[in-house]
Amino acid sequence: MREVLLVGNNWDGTADIIDVRTYQRLRRINVVPDRSQRMLEISLDPVRLTYFLFIREQVGEGHDQLVDDMFASKDGKVIFVSRPSFADVVAIDLTTNNIRWRTRVSGNRADHMAISPDGTRLAVSASTANRVEIIDTATGSIVGNFPSGDNPHENNYSRDGSKIFHASIGTVYTALDTPELDGTKGERIFRIVDARTLRVLRTLNMRQKLGELGMPDMSAAVRPMALSPDERFVYFQVSFFHGFVEYDLEQDRVMRIAHLPVPPETQQLRRDQYILDSAHHGLAMSGDGTKLCVAGTMSNYAAIVSRETFRYTVHPLGARTYWATTSADGNYCFVSVAGDDTVSVISYATEAEVARIPVGDHPQRARTARLATSLFP
Repeated sequence: MREVLLVGNNWDGTADIIDVRTYQRLRRINVVPDRSQRMLEISLDPVRLTYFLFIREQVGEGHDQLVDDMFASKDGKVIFVSRPSFADVVAIDLTTNNIRWRTRVSGNRADHMAISPDGTRLAVSASTANRVEIIDTATGSIVGNFPSGDNPHENNYSRDGSKIFHASIGTVYTALDTPELDGTKGERIFRIVDARTLRVLRTLNMRQKLGELGMPDMSAAVRPMALSPDERFVYFQVSFFHGFVEYDLEQDRVMRIAHLPVPPETQQLRRDQYILDSAHHGLAMSGDGTKLCVAGTMSNYAAIVSRETFRYTVHPLGARTYWATTSADGNYCFVSVAGDDTVSVISYATEAEVARIPVGDHPQRARTARLATSLFP
C-alpha cells in the first residue's frame, strides 16, 4: 500500500493523487466520466434541472459542483466520490477508471461524507432531503439513514466506528445573515448517532450552548470539526466566526472559544459577502492531539493553534483556504487553497509551511488514503 493524499478539484471534476513523501502528483482521475449521460438526464427533468442550476449559481459561484468528498476503499483500489451537482455517490475503479456503482441520494444534492473505520459504510449528507444516508461500500446500496436538520453537512465516525458525529448548517446560501435574522436559516443541530442502529443519541443546539456562555449572537451552524484523541472534546467552527469552539461532551458545555485574527480587508466585508456563511471552513488536529490546524477561509490564511493555550501562528496562503486535514502520521496539515489551486503542507512541529502543491481547479476536500502500489507502475 502507498500513502497518498486525495484532493478533490470541485470545479474540474477531477481528483489528484499526491505522493505524501515527494508531494508529486501521481495521477489525475476524472470523477465524472459519465458527465454527458448525467447532463442528459438532468436536462429532461424540470425539477432536477432547477436544482442543478440553483446549485451552480448559489453554491458553486457559477460553477458546477462535481466533487465534494472522497475516500478510498480498504484494498486501495477504489475511490468513493460524492458529486453535489449530480446528487450521487460513485465508486471509481482506479485500475480501469470506470464507475463500479453509482447511487443517487435522496433529494437533489450530495455533500460531505465519512467512511467507517472498517471501510464498509459511507455516511453521506443528502442536503435537500435533510438526512444522512448510509451506503454499503461493496454494493452501493443505501442500507439506512438518520434525520438531520436543514442542509446536513459534516460527518465524522468515532475511532472505534460506534458513533457518527454529525452537523447541519442551514440555508447558508441566503443573504439574511444578520444575527437578528438568524431564525431564517432553518434548523441547525449537532447530533451524535449510534452507527450500528442509526438511533440519535444526542441532539445539541450550539447557539443555545454558546448563549449560556454569554455569546447569544453566535450561529448554530457547526462547520468542520475535530475530535480530541479520547473523543471527550470536540472542536468546531461556526458560521461567520473567525475562530473555533471547544466543547466538552462529558460536561455537555462550551469550555473555551478561540478567537483568531481578522485582517483589515476581511473586516471590511459584510456578512452576506462571506462565501456560504463561512468565516473559517477547515479544522484538523495533530496526531498527538496538541495542536489544531485552521483554514481561515475569508481571511486567506492557515493557523496552527496550541490546543492548551490557543496561541497561534498564522500563514497567509492566498485566496480562500477551504479545508484542512492531517497526514496519516499525524505530523503535517494539508490545507486546500481553493483560490489559487494549490495545497499547502504545514509542519505541526515547526509550524512552518514545508511545501506547496499545484492541483486542479478549486480544490476542496482533501483526504489521506492508502492505495494499492500496483496502481503506480
